[in-house]
This record gives sequence, C-alpha cells and structure tokens, in this order.
Amino acid sequence: MTSPPCHRFSELPKDRPTSSAPVIQHPEFPDTPAYKVQVLQPAPSPLSAAASALTTKTNTPAASQVATPRSEPIPAERVLTPADVTTLFLRSLLQSAEAFLGKSVDGAVITAPGWFTPAQLDALQEAAEAAGIRVLQLVEDAGAAALYAAANASATAQSAALGPDRTQLVVDLGASSLGLSLLAVRQGLFHHLASPAHHPDLGGDAIDDRLLKFFAKDFTKKTSVPLKVAPASETLDLRAEARLRLALLHTKRTIAASVGAATCAVESLKDGLDYTGSINRLRFDMEARPIYRGVVARVGELLERAGLDWIQVDEVVYAGGSACLPGLDLELAAHLREDALTPFITGTVAGGGIGDPTTVLARGAALQARLLAEIEIGADERIRKAFERGSELVGVKATARTIGVLFPSAVKEGLGGEWIGGIQTETALPSRRTYSLEVDLSDGKERKIGLEVWEVKEGVKIEKVKAPKEEDEDEREEEEEEEEEEERERKEKTISKEVFLGSLALTAEGRKRTWVEVQFLFEASGKLEVSAYQSGKPDTKSVLVV
Repeated sequence: MTSPPCHRFSELPKDRPTSSAPVIQHPEFPDTPAYKVQVLQPAPSPLSAAASALTTKTNTPAASQVATPRSEPIPAERVLTPADVTTLFLRSLLQSAEAFLGKSVDGAVITAPGWFTPAQLDALQEAAEAAGIRVLQLVEDAGAAALYAAANASATAQSAALGPDRTQLVVDLGASSLGLSLLAVRQGLFHHLASPAHHPDLGGDAIDDRLLKFFAKDFTKKTSVPLKVAPASETLDLRAEARLRLALLHTKRTIAASVGAATCAVESLKDGLDYTGSINRLRFDMEARPIYRGVVARVGELLERAGLDWIQVDEVVYAGGSACLPGLDLELAAHLREDALTPFITGTVAGGGIGDPTTVLARGAALQARLLAEIEIGADERIRKAFERGSELVGVKATARTIGVLFPSAVKEGLGGEWIGGIQTETALPSRRTYSLEVDLSDGKERKIGLEVWEVKEGVKIEKVKAPKEEDEDEREEEEEEEEEEERERKEKTISKEVFLGSLALTAEGRKRTWVEVQFLFEASGKLEVSAYQSGKPDTKSVLVV
C-alpha cells in the first residue's frame, strides 16, 4: 500500500490556523499529512455467533451465562489521509444520490479546481473509484459553471440579448479560498484568457472571523462576560466560537435572501448564558467589505494579466457558498460597465434559481454527465476520446484579433461603414461563422456590392470628465471655486483597422431589398476563407482566401 499523491507534510504552513482536525505526520507514510480523528464504531451484535446458533424450537435464543454487551457505539481513534477523507465524502454523496434516485448510479462527472496539478487530479480520480464511482470525466469548476450558464443563456431577455460571444468572469468564493477564471465564450466553446487564479488566503472564513468578533463584542457588551474569538485560546472560548460559527450559517443565508436584518441565536454560548443578536445588511456589508475589496483587487490582477479592462467583461458567474452575498456583487458591479450581467442583475439567484452559486457546479456537472451518457451510445471512438484527460483536442489554437467585413458607406465616423465582426478574438480554431447582411435595393435594379475584409484591433479609450454637479451644490458654488473640480474616468470600447486582408464583390438583384450571406471559415492551420453570396442565389458567390 502506498500513500496517494498530495502535499507533503513538511510543505504545509505551521502558523496558519485551521478549522479542521489537527494535521499530523502519518505514522506509516513518510512526510505525508494525516488527520487523527475520534470516530464511533458500530455496536457489536448483542449475541455471539455461537449463542445465536443455540435456539429453542420457538426460535428463541437459548439462555446464556454471558452478560449482554452494551448496544452503544464504541469510541475509537483513526488516522485518515486526505485521500481517505475524500473517499469517505464521495461515498456518502454516492449513497445520498442513490437513495434519492432509487437506483444505482452508473457514472458521474466530478468537478475540480482549475489550479489542481495532474497528481492531485489523479488522486481525486483514485479516491472516487475507491468510493465506487465510475468517473466519466473530471471537469474544471469554471468549465462546469460556464457550461451551465451557456445552457441557460436564453433563460432571461438580458442574457439572450448579450449574444453567444462574450467574455465571462467566473468567481468561485468558497469557505477557505477564492478561485478566479476569465473565459472567452464563443458559440458554446470556452477558452481561458489567462491561467486560473487561486488565492487560499481569501474566502468565506475571513468573513466569518469578522462576524464572530462583531457578535462576541455584542455578547460581552450585553452580559459583561469576556469572550475572545478568532482566534480563541481558552477551552470555553473555543467551544463558544464553534457554536457561534455554526449559528452564522443561518445568519448569512438570511442576509443573502432578504434585505432586512438577520438574527444570530446561540443557547448557552458561555457560562450558561444564552445569546441573541441581530445584524442588518448595511452593517454586514461593512464587516465584509475588506474581503469584498480583496476579491475586486484579485480580479483586477487577473484582468491585467489577460490584457483586458473591466468594461470588456460581459458577464459574471458566481460559484461557492460565500458568493451568494449581494454585497460582493455590488462591489464588483461598481467596476463593470452598466450593461454587464450578473446573476443578481438578472434575478436568477433567489429561490434556488439557475444563477444560485451553491448549485451551479453540480448542475453543470449533471449536464455534462448527460451529454457523455448520450455520446457513449453509438458514438465513435474518436469522439469518446475527446473527453478524456490529455486529449489533443483540448489544447487548441485561438485567434489573436477579431476578423470581420466592412460594408463601406459615405459615413466617415467609426470605421467608415457597417461593421460585422465575423470571428471574434480568442475564438478556438477551427471555426465557422455565418452572418446575414441586409442590402437596400430601392431602385429595383442590379447593384454591385463590395465588402472589405479587415483584421481589427480592439481597445479601451479612457477620458477624464468632470463629475456632474448635484442640485444642492449650486448653493456652495462660491465656497468651492478655489477647489479643483473632481474628475472621473469614462471608458469606452474602441475598434480600429489594423490589417487589410482583401475584398469581395458580387452583384445583387431584387425588388426593394435583399440579404447577403457572409461566411467565415478559419481552419486550425491558419487558412482563412471568407465568402459572400446573395441569399437564395449561391451562383453569385464571391470567395476570398487568405
């Protein structure tokens, strides 16, 4: 028996507090972390096997001189590795799923953080197989969240208007860490714009620690009994902190679901004294604001690595229990553009909706499992292998800039005509896109149509503008004359011509108006083919190959 791959015990930080069982050196495996836990083993059978065999004709056990053992669980001590804990947890999930479905589970898709190493992914798959689960696929957390968001892209009018091409930010705020992913979503294909970010120093536990101190201070104020928490040193304080931390779960759920105040009640918190306190949304957000701002700062770092600005983010998807807090969404929305979408803006969080951060990963994994189950029936070997780890179809090339066509006009503003962005930047290759362009034929005669194919550069224009004055500011105008007027940044997306790739020309005819179909075909080898033809008349097709 060998220890599964995991972090070495010598590499673990010794000064970082933990809310789990104490981590120790495994007694058998060198430099392997483990947990020493107290468990309750099942009670022994009241009768031994020999005594059970001795029964009377009425099937009654025979009399025995041995005292009947106690039918109570027996305390025991066990040493568990992280792989053992994972196996136990997955086995309990499997049993719950089978009990709910009423039948056995044939296979499952398991989500894993994007920052997991190959050794950690192998250990996760081994633990799942040890729990009796047939792993169909290991999917990134961001991939599962994006998959479910894409499957419900048309659930709201706001999301449907955004279109199939978008830049998506996935914020996974759990109890102990923050995971960030920036994805380019192109017609249902997802591509990382930067390597996923993992911050183990920022999570929901940090919010709990601040709330613990808030309620502990309130408890001391009401009862004059000192209570030191986060961290606690004395035994009574440790016990009180554990009870208070458990009660905070209800408090946070109430704050996330309503705009009113939430209570925190604990029986016999310390010295036999009960405690009941309350906190409103404003105070809650004040306590959690340092964590919110920390998330915003980490998102800014991720965008900087990707070479993007805040206004270039089209949609935010939340995952994790601590991402249910509306204050976090307000903090992020202050940096996004006005038409950017979040689950709170679309109203899909409340009541376990499609934007509920606590279920988005599970729902995304369920959708992927259904897809894989359908593929396994009648699909060829190449398609099945595409979903395996290390598949060559996963690491694909992507476009560096947006390629489209320009329908020239007399307008001098902008690009000088009507622009159609055919293949967006960061689109996975190979790719094919088809668009329709309406052309006016008011004179009813034939018309020559010319299209220019351009590679464009997208950027952000930043201007300094004066902040608008409020109505009551006119009364203090004389006092503020000497002070400098406050300036704010106004950001705007820009598109500029970069490389001229060629032109297309065709003849269209009709009564009043017609449609021109423009198709882009970009192969993985780098070959680009752009064609245009009048709708319903493929013989008018004009082709440009770059």
